[in-house]
Amino acid sequence: MGLISGARNLVIDAWSWLNYKPVFNDTRGMPYRRAFPEATATWVPADDERRLAAYKLLAAYDNNQAGELASLRDGDTARERREFGDPSMFVDTLTAHVMGREQHIVVPGAEHAPTRSDDNDSGGDTAAAAARVQALLRDWAEAELLPMRMLQTERTTVLLGDGVYLLYWDPAKRRARIKTFDPGFYFPYLSEDDDGADYPDRVHLAWELPEDRRRGLPARLRRITYELDWIRPATASGMDPSGRPVRAPVMSDPDPDSDTPPTPVLGQGDRVDTTGAISRLYPWNAEPAYRTCYLTDATWDLSDLKGHYDVDSLPMDKAQYATGPDGEVLDRLDLYLDFVPVVHVPNTVPPAGEHWGQSSLAKALQVFDELSGTDTDSSKASATTGSPIVALSGKSTGRSHMEVGPGVLFELGEGGRMDTVNTAPQLAELRNHRHDLADLAASVVRLPAVSLGTMDPSKVPSGYALELSLGPLDSLIAGMRLARAHKYALLLKFVQRIHLAGQHPDWAGVTPLPARLEFGPYTPTDQAAVLGQVATAYEKRLISLETAVRMLTSAGWPIDDAETEIELIESRMFEQARYLADALGNPDEVAAFLHREPPAEPEPPALQLPPLPGTSAVPRLADDEEETTDDTDGGQGSGGTR
Repeated sequence: MGLISGARNLVIDAWSWLNYKPVFNDTRGMPYRRAFPEATATWVPADDERRLAAYKLLAAYDNNQAGELASLRDGDTARERREFGDPSMFVDTLTAHVMGREQHIVVPGAEHAPTRSDDNDSGGDTAAAAARVQALLRDWAEAELLPMRMLQTERTTVLLGDGVYLLYWDPAKRRARIKTFDPGFYFPYLSEDDDGADYPDRVHLAWELPEDRRRGLPARLRRITYELDWIRPATASGMDPSGRPVRAPVMSDPDPDSDTPPTPVLGQGDRVDTTGAISRLYPWNAEPAYRTCYLTDATWDLSDLKGHYDVDSLPMDKAQYATGPDGEVLDRLDLYLDFVPVVHVPNTVPPAGEHWGQSSLAKALQVFDELSGTDTDSSKASATTGSPIVALSGKSTGRSHMEVGPGVLFELGEGGRMDTVNTAPQLAELRNHRHDLADLAASVVRLPAVSLGTMDPSKVPSGYALELSLGPLDSLIAGMRLARAHKYALLLKFVQRIHLAGQHPDWAGVTPLPARLEFGPYTPTDQAAVLGQVATAYEKRLISLETAVRMLTSAGWPIDDAETEIELIESRMFEQARYLADALGNPDEVAAFLHREPPAEPEPPALQLPPLPGTSAVPRLADDEEETTDDTDGGQGSGGTR
């Protein structure tokens, strides 16, 4: 706080790196209201004003509109600044690096799953379960276009510092759906006693809807709330006395022979324990739980929000509740989930006790301003260089204005002369200064020139030097992926639970297992060198085949599925199969190693008993015995004797 009344306040928070901009930090330390009217809306909590203003300012840099936003405070002169997309290029490059060339959903243990049932494999059931969950998750990701959703969210996360996923069950498509939300719509409830790193129990997704004069709709505020709360008796869709759709408790039918009043009905599978609390056994838990997630989707007229209301304390008596596709009123609708299906992804590991990430452009934003100023000066200098300023003296004509162009002849009087102003040296210096600023921005963001594609490959002295130059980028991407690892594991866990809650037939009998999202390589690698290392290590039995294939995949080899690739390799390892047969003498083990069916067992020959003593092995006919045969004899069937 300032010691003198009216002095500027010094604010240090997660967005104080923007304090140098007057449009963001006025004398009160708050955003300029004309530039950020959304952030200063009456329903926006005071703690979120600077966050929303920072999001809008960063979006303006990304869309080459920072000068237009600054003109709201500094006047039209701010519109003259040149913006050539440097922040956007940095964001796109970082997004590509943090996502890698490909992404794979991996369930640990799935690579050891047998291709057929094998009673001798003690870990076969566990590995087969992991392989089943992995296959179901990958099928879901393909159906939901997960890579595209991730690209949308990750670019927003790198630019603004935060990204938001929403998961929900779609009864029409019979699968969990995923949506991407702008973090400016995300308002978690974080009390003073909560740690910002903890998962919030109540999350709001809120935004304003503009006035629609064609349909006669005023300006409104929509808020979707997910809240963990105690399990309560069942409710059903109904209407209040004013005709507004609401949910009301379901009561038991009264007994005509008894004076006992109706009692609330419990939900499906709910029980009341000895303390009177309602518990529920979810398919993914071994112990009963006492909390569930409630969904509320409501809309308010902005004209009704008069008073000290914020997004968490809106008057529910003035809310208009939405109705879901199944006809259920979304007024604290029980979702039968014990978690909030909203996943917040920070761009960086938040400081202790904090909830929000930081934009990748944060520390270099002033350099981008300098780049914009240099581009503006270069544009002005190039105009005078291409069309130089000419001074004439001793001219014989009486014209006060003359144009300079190709083939123009100037007649000068006695002692006349022509002078030009050469601004080319200044333009060259501005260009050199721009290169220095671009290198400074890349250094601050920790993006080497090779990762930006601005380095001449022929100037790289060696592969080792190239690897050293990528050191800052390696540490940057490692930290960004660390901030995302737990969030994507949480998202995949939620997907499994939502399918179990939706009773999808393909997920029947599935036990949720830990799953993770693996990002592919992002730096250029020497595939030949990696191949030599892998081949030598595998030949010396220092690594397994699974590790060898994983290393080749990370190096950029075109391996779509590691498990399938391992099966194809093992199905052709006949020499190792021969060693296995000699060691075990079990054809079933050898067939399982080659991923083939075991050979069919041949039928044993008929039992031949030795002849009894004193008898001939082949019975002989007596001399006086005759054998009759049937002779076709031209189809006549006549008999004969021998």
